[in-house]
Amino acid sequence: MSSTTTDPYGAFADDDADQIYTVTGQDWDAVVADQAERGDERIVVNMGPQHPSTHGVLRLILEMEGESVVEARTGIGYLHTGIEKNMEFRTWTQGVTFCTRMDYLSPLSQEMSYCLGVERLLDIEDQIPEKAQVIRVMMLELNRISSHLVCIATGGMEIGALTVMTIGFREREKVLDAFELITGLRMNHAYIRPGGVANDLPDNGLDHLRDLVKWLKKHLPEYADFCNENPIFKGRLGDVGYLDLAGCMALGISGPPLRATGYDWDLRKKQPYSGYETYDFEVPTWDTCDSYGRFRIRLEEMWQSLKIVEQCIDRLDKMQGDPVMVADKKIAWPAQLAVGSDGMGNSNEYLKHIMGESMEALIHHFKLVTEGFRVPPGQAYVPVESPRGELGAHVVSDGGTRPFRAHFRDPSFVNLQAMPAMCEGGMVSDVIVAVASLDPVMGGVDR
Repeated sequence: MSSTTTDPYGAFADDDADQIYTVTGQDWDAVVADQAERGDERIVVNMGPQHPSTHGVLRLILEMEGESVVEARTGIGYLHTGIEKNMEFRTWTQGVTFCTRMDYLSPLSQEMSYCLGVERLLDIEDQIPEKAQVIRVMMLELNRISSHLVCIATGGMEIGALTVMTIGFREREKVLDAFELITGLRMNHAYIRPGGVANDLPDNGLDHLRDLVKWLKKHLPEYADFCNENPIFKGRLGDVGYLDLAGCMALGISGPPLRATGYDWDLRKKQPYSGYETYDFEVPTWDTCDSYGRFRIRLEEMWQSLKIVEQCIDRLDKMQGDPVMVADKKIAWPAQLAVGSDGMGNSNEYLKHIMGESMEALIHHFKLVTEGFRVPPGQAYVPVESPRGELGAHVVSDGGTRPFRAHFRDPSFVNLQAMPAMCEGGMVSDVIVAVASLDPVMGGVDR
């Protein structure tokens, strides 16, 4: 087979010095025998884009000598959705429905950064109701727990710790049940809106959340029991995917990989938003700069998030009936929404008002939903601390009812740059562990 290739990620080499194998289910022994005859130990292997250990449609191009990785490159773009471009053709509120679908494991972080940017352009940051801010923080922290659970569960599965995977998804299901009760959806919620949140908690919301906290407090210790001092687990993760503080700073790495170097950088503490400075919690750090440290960071962060959630529940208990959307009726959309038992609907009082009592209210509702509100010209960048690191939305307005531009600094995209530095010189089996410790979500990478 000729080595000539148009692969933009492939290495350039003379025909005589290179050999490309396209293996699609044939006998691997034949490839090995052919390679042995050539006497050249170097081989290029594509891991993905459809591979159970690449956390989505990620392609890893690995140049190896034996089982040692000499050179590693990433190939991305297989999950490109055009979300950022699509947002330019929707109203400011409808944009939430798009950006929530990027990093599908932490949709609320995208909604949060985008809405904070829109609110800054509208100059209504100090008008957001306190109850809406508390609900936002609570939902973000529950989302952090569910995201870390998926990271630990899938990472465990890839190295054979199947029990960690099954219990990880068990706890995540409990969190998603709470999301469904509050927002009407398990994922891709579009719950955080410019001006507040879409709807208040249901009548049984706080009781359900208290039961969830009890469940998590009971079951989260199991992950430490299974993994923390497990010699096989530590052997697979320790000193694997090493990246120190200097490397993180040079590459712009944030989130658990950065905190695993001992640097306590967390935007919730360093650049607080939505009242995070009023909550009592710690920023966990580790000092090993490896995959094991990143695992321990996420484990401890779930406990800290649970601590914040408990404080939110206590505050919400004293805010019964308080507003959850900005008072300005020119921005609040959709007005006075209430999710019914079927997961959709609006409050009967509001429907009665706009459909039978006030033509002006009906016209206003129609124009607000179909046309949207105008945002003053300008641009804003507001970052939040997502489960994977710094997630920021750069929103630009030309004074119209739609974003002129919306661009996201996604931590999965930035953190994935560290893959070559973490993997080159190691074993191919360690590539799986290193990538898992970064926890990339390809929906956020490709957007």
